[in-house]
Amino acid sequence: MTTRRTFLANSAAAGGAVLLGRFVTGCASTGIVTPARRALVPTQGETIDLRIAETRIAIAGKAAMATTVNGGVPGPEIRLREGQDVLLRVHNAMDVDTSVHWHGLLVPPGMDGVPGVSFHGIRPGTTFEYRFPIRQSGTYWYHSHSGFQEQTGIYGPIVIEPREPEPYDVQREYTIVLSDWTFEDPRRVLSNLKVYGGYYNYQRRTLANLGDEAKRMGFWGALGDRFRWGRMRMDASDISDVTGATYTFLMNGLSPDENWRGLFRTGERVRLRFINASAATYFDVRIPGLPMRVIQADGMAVTPVETDEFRIAVAETLDVIVEPTRTAYTVFAEAMDRSGHARGTLATDNTTLAPVPGRRPRPLLTMADMGMDHGTAPTAGDDDMEGMDHGKAPAAGADMAGMDHGSMPGMDHGSKTTHEPDAKCRQNLDMMARHNDDGHGAGNTMVAQMARSRITEPGAGLGEDGWRVLTYSQLRRATPGPASPPVTRTIELHLTGNMERYMWSFDGEQYHSDMPDIVLRYGERVRFVLINDTMMAHPIHLHGQFFELDVGACEQNPLKHTVNVQPAERTSFVLTANEVGCWAFHCHILYHMDTGMFRVVEVRR
Repeated sequence: MTTRRTFLANSAAAGGAVLLGRFVTGCASTGIVTPARRALVPTQGETIDLRIAETRIAIAGKAAMATTVNGGVPGPEIRLREGQDVLLRVHNAMDVDTSVHWHGLLVPPGMDGVPGVSFHGIRPGTTFEYRFPIRQSGTYWYHSHSGFQEQTGIYGPIVIEPREPEPYDVQREYTIVLSDWTFEDPRRVLSNLKVYGGYYNYQRRTLANLGDEAKRMGFWGALGDRFRWGRMRMDASDISDVTGATYTFLMNGLSPDENWRGLFRTGERVRLRFINASAATYFDVRIPGLPMRVIQADGMAVTPVETDEFRIAVAETLDVIVEPTRTAYTVFAEAMDRSGHARGTLATDNTTLAPVPGRRPRPLLTMADMGMDHGTAPTAGDDDMEGMDHGKAPAAGADMAGMDHGSMPGMDHGSKTTHEPDAKCRQNLDMMARHNDDGHGAGNTMVAQMARSRITEPGAGLGEDGWRVLTYSQLRRATPGPASPPVTRTIELHLTGNMERYMWSFDGEQYHSDMPDIVLRYGERVRFVLINDTMMAHPIHLHGQFFELDVGACEQNPLKHTVNVQPAERTSFVLTANEVGCWAFHCHILYHMDTGMFRVVEVRR
């Protein structure tokens, strides 16, 4: 389809047209302003109507023109039941195209809501009817897949009640939608990033903050670390592209000062459904003084894990149960780069507050994030980046025979290691990806020396505060799957980027009109290996189906639709290709997807 081959350009143009000439900043606050949504208004039934329009609303006390669903940001909470059939009528009241994608839902390909891939989009003044059966339960969300409309307000939660009762004894629940809002035109945000990738990074290293780093690393350690990064012409503080310099971070549409509030009675168990519906922000979530028991990830039940903090990547969902005993707690969602936070309150009444944690020091990337902590990391004064062997990786669909895995245990594809009980399950985790001469062209300027599994690591800036932090390695499917057929082939994809030009891609090639689909045969089991060549974390999302994230647990590997791939990480998942059709596969940081980190996976009978 020609429309699919050019959909990135077309959808970006559509998003720009929404805002052109009508984007209202907080400085232009005349006229009637609709208050921001104070609570998620649920809507349910066999037929649900959603009206998409441009609406002038108040965000953080300022007036802004947003693209809204039923007048609010976020849109209404859609409540469904497993086993029902639903008709979702989306009315486009704008004068540009729009769309709605049902993130994480198993739907027919024509109902997935991606313009140019699964349908043509929703024209101005028209209504599109999404019809499909509900085949699952859990916490999900919806958002526009047209231009920058997700950034400007078209998103909302989906909660699907299970057919059978769940084993959780809870008396109350709340859905918590985390998001980021900018009063800038998102086209301008992207333009600024194109001019300079660190445009919104106000936390770069300077002489003024050398003392703070010296307290943690020692003076010579801090100085040597700066020399290493300087010689690489890279910035260790480059954690997030778009930051609190332009973003206001929201919890259920409310700013920290507006303070979303959820009430409970002492002794109740409360379920919190967290959804990261942001365009570009990772959040580190904790409730000081209140442990959280994780029960679902991406809508799928996991063996309960108790933790004190978790990092939720863009597009992920995480359900937790808490048992509050005090009168008030702060729900604190801190941006990964520490440039701001979203905040709410759990309390027994409408007035009691809890202390709001102070901002933690901004994290710095390490040599591990460059894939250089394997005994070859250069030190200050080294002449060159010796030992950085940037080799050619196998192409998509190729075998892993060309990978140089050294002598690490479990790296022989044809043999079975038996030195530990779970050796077979862990075999793929022990592999490392080493580069040689091919850095994937001009589209990739950040090539890690060596990529390895990092599922046991919480991520930059976490794990040093003395409390427990959730990692992927702790997730286990609540109900183990059946013994699975063997994987028949491996597809390897490199996550690549050029920060100077602000280009993002797979295998160094931005999505374009001649790029072939990644074709799978119906029913086959394929291992996808994702190797992050960049210094940025990427939330990679596959539409229309779930995959088994490899955490070394075989039949208990968790089912997910989105996986966070840390810098210099080699991660993998296994997909059983049971959903026929064309499905988007992309980084869920909106500005990365828009500039090319996008592919189409096609499952053919």
